[in-house]
Amino acid sequence: MQNNKNLSHAGTETLKKNNLRAFVSPWLYRVLLWLTPLLFLIAYFFLPLSKILILAFNISALTKTNFQLILTTLSFTFYQAALSTALTFILGFPSAILFSRFNFRGKSLLRALTAMPFMLPTVVVASSFNALFGDHGLFSSSLIPHPSSFSLILSAHVFYNTTIVIRIVGNALSRLDPKLEQSARSLGADTFQVWKDITLPLLRPSLLAAALLVFMFDFTSFGVILLLGGSNFSTLEVEIYLRVLKLPNLPLAALLSIVQLVFTLIFSILYTRTISQVTTQTAPRFSTSRLPKSFKEKIFVASFCLLLSVFFLLPLLSLPVRSLTRLEADRGQRGEVQYGFTTDYYRELFINRRGSLFYVPPIQAAVNSLGYASLTVILSLALGYPAAYALAKPTRLEKILDPLIMLPLGASAVMLGLGFIISFGRSLAWPWFVPIAHSLVALPFVIRTLQPALASIPERLRQAASTLGASPFRVWQTVDFPILSRATLSAATFAFTVSLGEFGATLLLTRPEYPTIPIAIQRFLSQPGGLNFGQAMAMATLLMLLTTLAILIIEKLRLPNSGEF
Repeated sequence: MQNNKNLSHAGTETLKKNNLRAFVSPWLYRVLLWLTPLLFLIAYFFLPLSKILILAFNISALTKTNFQLILTTLSFTFYQAALSTALTFILGFPSAILFSRFNFRGKSLLRALTAMPFMLPTVVVASSFNALFGDHGLFSSSLIPHPSSFSLILSAHVFYNTTIVIRIVGNALSRLDPKLEQSARSLGADTFQVWKDITLPLLRPSLLAAALLVFMFDFTSFGVILLLGGSNFSTLEVEIYLRVLKLPNLPLAALLSIVQLVFTLIFSILYTRTISQVTTQTAPRFSTSRLPKSFKEKIFVASFCLLLSVFFLLPLLSLPVRSLTRLEADRGQRGEVQYGFTTDYYRELFINRRGSLFYVPPIQAAVNSLGYASLTVILSLALGYPAAYALAKPTRLEKILDPLIMLPLGASAVMLGLGFIISFGRSLAWPWFVPIAHSLVALPFVIRTLQPALASIPERLRQAASTLGASPFRVWQTVDFPILSRATLSAATFAFTVSLGEFGATLLLTRPEYPTIPIAIQRFLSQPGGLNFGQAMAMATLLMLLTTLAILIIEKLRLPNSGEF
C-alpha cells in the first residue's frame, strides 16, 4: 500500500515538473495564451477602427450632402440585399426539401455542386457570369435577351448563397420527427395544413437564421457588384471604395464604414441569437429521405435536379470554355468575328503589348498570391493556436474574449483596407500589410477549425505521457499533434483559400508592382477589348482551379462537427 502511494506521489511530481502550466498560475497561463492574438488585434484591427471612428465624426464629414448620399446608398444596399435574399429563398427552400426528403442518383454530387460557389472567390463568381452574359460573353451576341447588370448581380448572389439555405433549412427538415406529420394526417390534415400548422412553425428559427445570414452576405457584397455593375450600383461597400481611390474623401469613406459596421453587427447579433435557438431545438436526425413515389414527386425531383444542374454548372463551365474560345476579330484586323478554339488568351498573359510600366507577368501575380497566402497561413496559425487552446476549455475570461476575436468577421474587407490606409499611411509601401489584412479575415475561421480538435483531446492522455517522464514538447509531439494534424491542415488550407481569393482589402492595399491574381483579373476586366476580357477569363480559370483543389482538401480533412454554419 505504501509503495502504491509512493508511486502515485512520484507520478504527480513528474507531472508537475513536465507540465508547463505548473510553472505559472492558471490565470496567468491563459493570459499568456491570449497575449499575442490580442496584441495583433489591437494593433491591426482596433487601432484602425478607432482611427476610422475619429475621422468619421470629423466636422467635415457631418454635412447634409453626405447624409443624403449615405441615405441613398444605404437604401439601395438594403434593396438589393432584400431582393437577393428573396430570390435565394425561391431557389433554396425547394432545394432544401429536395435534399432532405428525397433520395436520387447523384444526390451527393449535386449537393457538392451547389456548395462549391460559396467557397469560390468573388472575382471567380463575377467572372463566371461575365463569361456567360458579359459584353464579350458566350451569349452576348446570341438571340437570347441580354440581362441587365443588376440582373447579373442578383443571379450571382443567388448562385453564391443558395447553399446556405440548403444547409441550414435542410438540416432542420431532416430533424423533424415524422411522427408529427403522421399524427396530423391521421386526424384528417391535408398536405397544406401539415405544412402551415406543423412544419413551418418548427422551421421558423432555421428560416430566419438562413435569411439573416444570406442578407448579411448580400449586404456586404463587394466584388460581385463592382465587377458586374461597376460604379453604377453604389452599395455601401462600393461607395467606400470609390471615396478612397476614385473620388478621394476619406472622412466620408470613414462615415460610410461606421454605418456599414453598425448594421453588420446588428445582423450578426440577430443571427447569433437565432442560430442558438436552432441549436437548442436540434434533435437526432431522422431517416426521412426516400425515393420519390408519386408522379408529382418524380416531376419535382427531376425538374429541380435539372434546374440546379443547369444553374450551377453553366457559369462554372462557361469560365474555362470562354477562356479557350475566340469571339473577336484577329489582332490588328477589323470586320468579321472569328470563332473557334484558341489558347491565345493564355499565351497573351505573358506579353506586355502596351509597354506598360506597371505590367506584371501573370506568373508573378500568381507567385505574389501564393506568397501572401503562405504568409497568411503561418501568421493565422501562429495566432490561432494559442486562442484555440484557450477556447477549448473556456473560462469566464474566454466568454469575454471570444466575441472580440470574432469581431473582424463583422467588418468588411474594404473597411479593413480603409483602416490600414488611415492608420499607417506611407508605411503601406511595406508588402507585409497585405498578408496581415488577410490574416485578420482568416483568423476566426482558423480558430473555429482548431477549437473542436483541441477540445477533443483527452486530458488523461497528456497526464499519462507526463507521468511517464515525457517533456512538454514530447507530450505535444506524441499526444496532441497526431490528433491535431488533420485539423491543422484543414485550418491552413482554409486560411490559404481565404487569402488566395481575398479582393476587397487587397484592392486598397496592394502596390501596382505586387498584384495578386484577383487584382490582375480586375485590371483586365476594367480595360476595353476582347483580348483583355479573354485574359481575365484565363486568369479566373486558373484561380478557380487552385481554389477548387483547396476546397477538395478542406472537405477531405473537415472534422464532422465543424461543417455547420
